[in-house]
Amino acid sequence: MTTAMSSGTYPVRVDGALDDRLNRWLWLVKWVLVIPHLFMLAVLWIAFAVLSLVAFFAILFTRRYPRGIFDFNVGVLRWTWRVEFYAYGALGTDKYPPFTLEDVPAYPAHLEVKYPEHLSRGLVLVKWWLLAIPHYIVVGFFVGGGTWFATTADDRAWAWGGGLVGLLVLVAAVVLLFTGRYPRSVFDLVLGMNRWALRVAAYAGLMVDQYPPFRLDMGGDDPGTTRLHEPLTADSTPARVMPGGTPPAGPPPAVPPAGPPMREATPRMSAGRIVALVVGVVVTLASVVGLAVGGALAWLDQGRRDTAGYVTSDQVALSTTGYALASENFTIDVGATTVPRSWFGDVRVRVASTDGSPVFVGLARSADVSGYLAGIGYTTVTAIGPDDTTYVEHAGGAPTTLPDELMIWRVKASGPGEQTITWPVENGEWTLVVMTADASANVNVRTDVGATAPALEWAWIAVLASAGVTLVLGLVLVVLAVVRRPRPGPSTLQGPPVPRVE
Repeated sequence: MTTAMSSGTYPVRVDGALDDRLNRWLWLVKWVLVIPHLFMLAVLWIAFAVLSLVAFFAILFTRRYPRGIFDFNVGVLRWTWRVEFYAYGALGTDKYPPFTLEDVPAYPAHLEVKYPEHLSRGLVLVKWWLLAIPHYIVVGFFVGGGTWFATTADDRAWAWGGGLVGLLVLVAAVVLLFTGRYPRSVFDLVLGMNRWALRVAAYAGLMVDQYPPFRLDMGGDDPGTTRLHEPLTADSTPARVMPGGTPPAGPPPAVPPAGPPMREATPRMSAGRIVALVVGVVVTLASVVGLAVGGALAWLDQGRRDTAGYVTSDQVALSTTGYALASENFTIDVGATTVPRSWFGDVRVRVASTDGSPVFVGLARSADVSGYLAGIGYTTVTAIGPDDTTYVEHAGGAPTTLPDELMIWRVKASGPGEQTITWPVENGEWTLVVMTADASANVNVRTDVGATAPALEWAWIAVLASAGVTLVLGLVLVVLAVVRRPRPGPSTLQGPPVPRVE
């Protein structure tokens, strides 16, 4: 691949060299071959998102993108580009992508981003969501989403979700299958669209302040980026000065021949640091989930517990034109081998008629309830939502026995006004039934359910405490992985040694 760069100014460079001879059939199974890479990239992109958030605040307060995070995030983009180039983002090579964040000179796909010394505090607030919107629309049509939106505007249209890149790569794959050659013009166009998308990814990832150009730079070698590393020229060699500030007499010392370009030393992230970073990000994300769960449990315990000590649901309205409302059968199985019964405490159900008529509420074994309701017209409540409640109707006639006269109920209450039953949780299969006290049709009630849940307080305290500890551990691992230790040495440039002038 040609390594010369143009004199353009954009600090993101994306290159790809098309293999001369591609296997006609290999592309049919590359989706299987890249599965290990997809698993790795799923974790790495989670780390990318978390570290980009860290970089956001670092730029906001210091105007600098932490170098360790920058190198890692560029490595994620580079790894992604190699996999896309091998697989269905380009199908440009049959060489299997390496498992590394570093640039691999022998691999035909490359990505570089020039490290910015300073970044704008103002742009970091808006460029990734507001300023990049026009590019997001264009990239959506290139790599997916936009084409799907356009083709599904008409319900009769055929939808292709892979974008223009996916469609062109499919065309190239079919041509390759029958002719053994990848159309060069298609490759150049695919590279241009991928290049556009990756420039936008670097811009949205806060790595550059320069707005991505609305320009389709086609071809394998990037024609629209800056030269990221300049050679050290003869004019940059300092003149020797004698003590007292007088330049030496005679002709200037000979300048050694120009050697290879001087390159800024890029510290490689070791395998141990990559593992520490991935583990740290996973632990941090798990601790954030734990904090959210602990916060929700604390809200239930502190915000939903009433003066009687019950954690109580909102009231819901239930109604039926039949003779009874019944819950679905629910099974309780607590004890020594599962969750201790003491964790649940007592359950309370409160029911009140909306029309002022006396109401009955009772809890019984499901088999006994089924026997009582057989042949009766009643309604089963299958789901209760904030805006919608679903029912299943059962046809039948009127009951011949008042519910309060039956001996099947484990707990029951009947009468005018609000009726309350309290039940110490027991194992078994149970059903809750609500009727009018006189067993007439048209049952309309308001109800809520609560539980003492004595273990809830200890649960949210334990979850929040453990999540806090794991959060600290995860952040420590991330910091240790991305913060580079300074290396001894007078210079950070690598290049041929300059002879001393005596």
